[in-house]
Amino acid sequence: MDSSKTAVIFEVREFCLHDGPGVRTTVFFKGCPLRCAWCHNPEGLSPEPEVLFKEKLCARCGNCRDIQPDDLSALERVCPHRAKVVCGRRWTVPELASELLANADVFAASGGGVTFSGGEPLMQSAFLAELADRLRPHIHLAIETSGYASPDAYRDVVSRIDLVYQDLKHPDPVAHRKWTGVDPAPIHANLRWLKDSGKPFVARIPLIPGVNDSPEAKKGFARLLEGRSGLQRIELLPYHLAAGAKYQFAGRTYQPGFDESRQPDTDLSPFRANGLPAAVM
Repeated sequence: MDSSKTAVIFEVREFCLHDGPGVRTTVFFKGCPLRCAWCHNPEGLSPEPEVLFKEKLCARCGNCRDIQPDDLSALERVCPHRAKVVCGRRWTVPELASELLANADVFAASGGGVTFSGGEPLMQSAFLAELADRLRPHIHLAIETSGYASPDAYRDVVSRIDLVYQDLKHPDPVAHRKWTGVDPAPIHANLRWLKDSGKPFVARIPLIPGVNDSPEAKKGFARLLEGRSGLQRIELLPYHLAAGAKYQFAGRTYQPGFDESRQPDTDLSPFRANGLPAAVM
């Protein structure tokens, strides 16, 4: 194994209860190839460490004025009010494995484990595959992924994972490109492989008003998911107004392009008509 491999992680969140079975630690990988209009983790889009600025906390003391771009970590030492914080830390495989294995007893007692999320964890697939090899004899592993990755990267990582949370954004290629910025063909191809593999997975669909909550869109999702596979259930995650709250901290503008005030349609009948287990979360 190459212990020199590194990855940029923007959060290691302990005691998570909704990212897989039991008590879990969720590792958020930085960087995402999609640009979903409703993204609620803008700090995870760039693959590089960046500065988040919370203007309301700034005392205009000037301590940060002379910090060099290649020494972002110094910001947190000189900013007494934490108005500027660095988002993203570079880890080696041994460092992160050691951090996660420290809670192995907690995971074992609760039936929990570690979940890899993002951003898009498959953007750093070589690191993730090596990390999974160090953890998997001891810890249950899950991944939440858009599936937008090369077939080799997707299969290499997923083959090492116990449970997959496969996100799906829109079944229609034209609409998918409009709302996420990428063609869904690689996602759909990887989904077909996932179904054929029999690997246990949960399909997660962010339910966005006026974007993918129509009966036609849900029927399209059902067609993608029908048939023999390891599908455990479909989770519909209704859009919430807090999605855009962090954009200003990352120096980005939130312009979703859909009616945020409208409640998404949560009707499950298009899934149930195909015998697919679905629930609104």
